[in-house]
Amino acid sequence: MTTGWFKSTYSSGGSNGCVEVRFTEAAVGVRDSKNPHGPAFSFTGRAWGSFLTRLADR
Repeated sequence: MTTGWFKSTYSSGGSNGCVEVRFTEAAVGVRDSKNPHGPAFSFTGRAWGSFLTRLADR
């Protein structure tokens, strides 16, 4: 499963300081929406899941 880059529906409030996320079979990509041709972070599915769990715990 590979998806295109997308932003959260929570980021549609006129702010351009957003990140975009993309899911592939091997990784989860995260990039700055203001610089779509710039570098992106790449996380394993497990690391991404741990990150989301930590956010939810806050």
